[in-house]
Formats: sequence, structure tokens, C-alpha cells
Amino acid sequence: MNTYKKTAIITGILLIIATAAGLLGNALTGSIVGAPDYLVQIAANKNLIVAGALLAFVAAAGSAGIAISLYPVLRKHGEGLALGSVGFRLIEGVFYLVSVLGLFSLLSLSQEYASAGAQSAPAIQVLGELIVSVRVWAGFVLGVIAFCLGAGMYYYVLYRSRLIPRWLSCWGLAGLLLLFSMTMAIALGERISAPSGMLVLLAVPLALQEMVLAVWLIAKGFNQSAVASLSEKAE
Repeated sequence: MNTYKKTAIITGILLIIATAAGLLGNALTGSIVGAPDYLVQIAANKNLIVAGALLAFVAAAGSAGIAISLYPVLRKHGEGLALGSVGFRLIEGVFYLVSVLGLFSLLSLSQEYASAGAQSAPAIQVLGELIVSVRVWAGFVLGVIAFCLGAGMYYYVLYRSRLIPRWLSCWGLAGLLLLFSMTMAIALGERISAPSGMLVLLAVPLALQEMVLAVWLIAKGFNQSAVASLSEKAE
């Protein structure tokens, strides 16, 4: 098995892991953290919160791994863009980790809230709102923007190099544009609330594209004519 095929398979597996873990993690925790009485709900659903946080951690690691695994191939077609994609997807992973830490912080805070008296409860609620806001900015705004920029860079290189079918690259770029536009609208809005449901809905076309891309890379790998053309230029 050559290096290009190994890279394609690893990238495909990471795409499946990152996408599945991210969507499942949000499905487990989104409705709980987004509930009006979220501190009560978090305390009552500790196991779901822990499972969701661990899945979000896996998604963060997988997201960074996608660009890293692609870098050895893409740098031969555009080193600057390939390196930029790695940088932005690492930044994305950091923001997702901040969101995970916020989730664990809310879990600890919910335990305090459950045993707090009437005088302490309002202060705990204010702290909880602050943590939720940090999670929204980190996980659903800045993290998504970094993802769109990083993924956009390697999809452009994939489009230009024809390493994968251009219709697949265009699908990815279109999905990123849709997600990026809505994320910027949320970021520039007057009030940041929990937009996780909306962003998950808008991420569906891109999630489907990434699953198709993953299967394509695992089954067929990179376009052999594009790989051969690159080898000829190197000689």
C-alpha cells in the first residue's frame, strides 16, 4: 500500500470519527444545556453530560488530525494553504476543548446549585450563564469559523489539484460557505444565545459531504492521474 493510499484511508477514518463524535456529542448534551433550567437538567443527567463531553474531545482531536493527515499530500500542491489548514484546524480543536472544559465546569456548578440555598442560587446562575456564553463563543462561533477557514483551504487545494472529484470539492466548499455565513451572522448579532440546534441543522449538508468524501477516500483513494502528474513534475 503506497503512501497516498494510506493517507487517504487515514483521512477517511478521521472524517467519520470527527463528524460522528461531534454530532452525537451535541445530540446528547444540546437539549440539556439549552434547557431553561439547564443547571437542574445537567445535575439530573450527569452521565449524558460526561459522555457528550468525551465525544466532543474525540471530535476535537479528530478535527485537527484530518488536516494533519492531509498535509504531506496537499503541501505538494500548495504548501501555504496546506499549512494554513493545519493551523486553523488546530485552533478549532483548541476552541472545542475550551467548550468541553465549560461543559465539565457546568457539571460541577450544577452540583453546587442543587445543594445551594436561596441566597446562593442567583450567584450560581449568573456564573452558569457566563460559562454558557463562553461555550457558545468557543464551540459554536470561533471554533466553527476556524473550521470553515481551515477546511476551506484544503478543499480549495483538493479542487485545484483534482485529487478528488471536483463535484465533491465544490460540495464541501458550498457547505462551508453556508455554515460560515450563518456563523458570522450569529457572531455579529445583537445577542449570542445557544445556537447549537441551528448550526447543527446547517451543518447537515457538510456532514453528508464529509461522509461521502470519507467513503470515497477509503474505497478509491486519491485520483491516480493527479498523483501521477505530481510524480512526473517531481522527476
